[in-house]
Amino acid sequence: MNQTTTAPHGGALQQRLDDYWTSRAAAYHRRQVEGDRAALDRELWTRVWRGALGPRPLRVLDVGTGSGYVAHVLAELGHDVLGLDSADGMLAEARRDAEGRRREGRPAARFVRGDAVRPGDTDEVRDAPYDAVTSRYLLWTLREPVDALRAWSALVRPGGTIACVDANWYPGGIDRGVAVESAAGPDAFGRTYDLGAEAALPLATAADVDAFVATFEAAGLVDVRTERLDEVAELDRRFGVSPGHESRPQHLVTGRVPLTLA
Repeated sequence: MNQTTTAPHGGALQQRLDDYWTSRAAAYHRRQVEGDRAALDRELWTRVWRGALGPRPLRVLDVGTGSGYVAHVLAELGHDVLGLDSADGMLAEARRDAEGRRREGRPAARFVRGDAVRPGDTDEVRDAPYDAVTSRYLLWTLREPVDALRAWSALVRPGGTIACVDANWYPGGIDRGVAVESAAGPDAFGRTYDLGAEAALPLATAADVDAFVATFEAAGLVDVRTERLDEVAELDRRFGVSPGHESRPQHLVTGRVPLTLA
């Protein structure tokens, strides 16, 4: 398994998750930017994020940015984007992509290492407020999701947006037989997301999108809405999914930071 520096927060569990995602980083990034569906995916996610954030250029914090896919989509839409992640391998992929984009004169996000649950503890993030916080495929693997959303909201101006995309990947419990492309071996997912991890990640086994809505509302967000992204499922049907995965309905969940404190 690739070694990383100590996780900024979250102890042994977060370190284990970070090591897993570091070992997955190269294959994960390659799957997103190469292949027959890559161009269609880019068009789809450009539409999704344009719809979520609107046409006006915003200052955006993309938490759990991974290899920077969403952060760069947002940058191409004209937003000023800082991506944050705690997995060193994912950040290496994101920064490598950003360097290539800058050489080509294309918009690129900036990236910093930090904890998605407590992003405000990272110096580069403290220059708030942001207009929006975004994430994709992070909610399910978040420890302390309500605390995380409260921390994100504290970085966003009143009336600003929190926008997350995710799915209920494991409503019947995490499948530890999943085989993945990983430098740590095909069984790395099952070893990482064991019963202890499952118990510590409240949304990992959420039954439906209502669990995401309840989390947003418990964190104090208002005007919480969901949109089912059926186009993702259609691309899954046409082109298939990543090895070891299955297609699940994905949703965009948005909420607004209250204009005044309750």
